Amino acid sequence: MKAVRFHEHGGPEVLRYEDAPDPVIAPHEVLVKVKACALNHLDLWCRKGMLGMQIPLPHISGSDIAGEVAAVGSIVTRIIPGQQVVVSPGVSCGQCIHCLSGRDTACRTYEIVGGYRIDGGYAEYVKVSEVNILPIPEGMSFEAAAAFPLTFLTAWNMLVNLARVKRGDDVLVMGAGSGVGSAAVQIAKLFGARVIAAAGADEKLEKAKGLGADETINYVTQDLVAEARRLTAKRGVDVIFEHVGGAVFETLIPALATGGRLVTCGATAGYLAQTDIRYLFMRQLSIMGGFMGPKADLLQIVREMTRGTLTPIVDRVFPLKDAAAAQCAMEDRKLFGKLVLAV
Repeated sequence: MKAVRFHEHGGPEVLRYEDAPDPVIAPHEVLVKVKACALNHLDLWCRKGMLGMQIPLPHISGSDIAGEVAAVGSIVTRIIPGQQVVVSPGVSCGQCIHCLSGRDTACRTYEIVGGYRIDGGYAEYVKVSEVNILPIPEGMSFEAAAAFPLTFLTAWNMLVNLARVKRGDDVLVMGAGSGVGSAAVQIAKLFGARVIAAAGADEKLEKAKGLGADETINYVTQDLVAEARRLTAKRGVDVIFEHVGGAVFETLIPALATGGRLVTCGATAGYLAQTDIRYLFMRQLSIMGGFMGPKADLLQIVREMTRGTLTPIVDRVFPLKDAAAAQCAMEDRKLFGKLVLAV
């Protein structure tokens, strides 16, 4: 099969479009003929290499995958060849106390398809366990189907499970133009919140309003905290959805209302940040970290996609052989929603 792999860590130039061995499925696995695979920042981190993380090389990235079932293992009963499917990217043992209680991301063996040790969807074929296969919502394209699993699952876990967003909450969504940010805007609105979208470009903010954002803040030209407090009559926001980290994280705590919750899932701007802990105890604030989400939540997300209450956002589609150009576009941050590879 054709695949995009890297044999060493480095810049986009290490990505090679080349022949790779076809995956061989086990009795419990499904072989998927990949039609589309969306990009995530995880792809960039794996390609660059991470301190203390060993990635078997050569490696195939790509966590968000949609396609057709090409073959099934001998004990697979739920999935049939020819079925149009989307891949649930989280892989866990399915037997430990965490998995059995619906907290599979806490499993000690938890991995992500296309992540550090499992080959992903930058290829013509990928193999996954039957439990990781879901039908594509009716009428949805392969490109759109590839654009929602990881980002929507992460945003749902952060807002619904951790921050407990509810009707009437003021929710500040940072990086509203990203894949996970555009998902967060929609999920917060689905639960009845008032959404304040923050981004560094006015065109992204206009698109965020099209997804339901009630207010917007351009954090390049406006004072983020001052605007957040102005828009909430100086009370502050109830929830901050954060995935940037670094210096941005440090500025956000004062924007929270008493009893507010900040939930974060990323550190693209840096993984070290200072926090004035006086705000934490005097305002009774909560800071929480989210990592992906339970498989069960993805079933609910698919139902909402089918109803049309949530919509995956595709910015651009690249052919598989242009994966390096797609990753460069992601690094340039000149996008709204998801970048997708068409296979």
